[in-house]
This record gives sequence, C-alpha cells and structure tokens, in this order.
Amino acid sequence: MSAAAFTVVIPARLASSRLPRKPLADIAGKPMVVRVAERALQSAAAQVWVAADAPEIIDACQAHGVQALPTRADHASGSDRLAEACALLGLPEDAVVVNVQGDEPLMAPGLIDAVAALMQRHAHCPMGTAAHPIASAADFANPNVVKVVLDARGRASYFSRAPIPHARGAQPGGAWWQDAAAAGLAPLHHIGIYSYRAGFVQTFARLAPAPTEQLEQLEQLRALWHGHAIAVHVTTTAPGAGVDTPQDLERVRALFAAGGAPA
Repeated sequence: MSAAAFTVVIPARLASSRLPRKPLADIAGKPMVVRVAERALQSAAAQVWVAADAPEIIDACQAHGVQALPTRADHASGSDRLAEACALLGLPEDAVVVNVQGDEPLMAPGLIDAVAALMQRHAHCPMGTAAHPIASAADFANPNVVKVVLDARGRASYFSRAPIPHARGAQPGGAWWQDAAAAGLAPLHHIGIYSYRAGFVQTFARLAPAPTEQLEQLEQLRALWHGHAIAVHVTTTAPGAGVDTPQDLERVRALFAAGGAPA
C-alpha cells in the first residue's frame, strides 16, 4: 500500500501565559514556529502550513519561506484553529491532515509520517495520535504525563492524567510494566500530535465538550465520548519535549547550539 498524501497544519497563537509571544521565540536565529515548520517539511507531507492568529507570525513565517495563513484570534483551542485552516485551504473531506503543535521544534519527521499513515491503515478511524512506553515510576505518577490505554486493535480506550492501567496488587511505584510489556499492557505516554480526515476536523469542532474532557482537561476525550475511534501509533522512541516554559526554551536553544535538533 503506497503512502497517501497529507497536509501538515501548525496552529500558532501569539499569546501564552507561561511564555509570552512563544511562536516568535528565537531558536538559533529563527522563530520557534519556523523551526517547527522546518521539521514538518522534512516529513513526507505534500504541504505544510502555519495557521496563525497574528500578523507578526505570518510575517515571520513568510520571511523564512514558510507558508502561513491568517486565522481568527478568538479560537478557544488549536482544534478550532485547525478547522478554520482546513476550510480556508479547501481540503476535501477525505484528505489527511496532521496537526503539529507550534511549540514542538524537536518533532521527529518520521513520527509525523507514522501518525499520518494511521488514517490509511485504520479506515474506520477519523482521528489518530501517538504514544510511547513510560520508562519510570515518576512519569507514571506525574499528572502532566498523559497516559493512554489501547484496545486490541490499537485504538485508544481512554486517556487520563491518572496512572493507568492500574495493576491491582502491584507494589506502589514498582516497575510492574516491565513484565506486562509482552502482554501489551505497559503504560503509554500520549504524544500530542494528531492526524485527522479533514471532514472530521469540522465535525470535531462542532461536538459538545465532554464531561470527561472537562474533568481531565484533555480535549481528545471529546472524540471518545461521542463514539469516534482514535488510532494510536506506538513508537519506542520518546520525542523531544515541547516548549512550555522559559526553562524549556533554554534547553532547546542549547540543543540547537550544540549541533541542531536530533533527526
């Protein structure tokens, strides 16, 4: 089966509570959003677009040869911005679009390709994402490390900030998943990259928020609540962390200064 063409859209919002003007933060001489786009351009995507809410982001992208389109400034989420971008681009309903977050300058191009390919391998799933095995008890307990449990077909059963799945009778903090991995029960860390069929992007934007989504503050639970399946690509390699804080930004700057982002 040959790979299907897909589009990458990178939603970018100028405001950020923890890191003001985050998309324009300099990383080795280029704005962060441009660094993200450069990673996406190394994937097999047919086209890469930044969907921005501010003229400054559009100008910065265009200055570096990155395609960008203006979107409304009042969107409540990146998914809403993605829906507007798909409409502006005129993508057909069956087109595959990958949402790469604008604060992921270390995103692996191969992971983008793998998440896009889920839409071809899982014909009945309108949405896909990724995960990798959790390696430490600290990460398993950390509510900022979102966990996902899969079913037998490689689809998400549930996402949670809680440590799931729970091994009844296991020692607290014990690395029980080392034995459970062979059974496919090792806990998985969800990676915030998504693929969609473009028609479902519009559907998702119209769905009412789910109670579970509001409790966990995890937007992807809206799809599961309303009965839509999410395929999950499991990679053995943990991706580079995104940029949420000034400390994250300095860490990424140091990586680029030492020779650039990893392949």
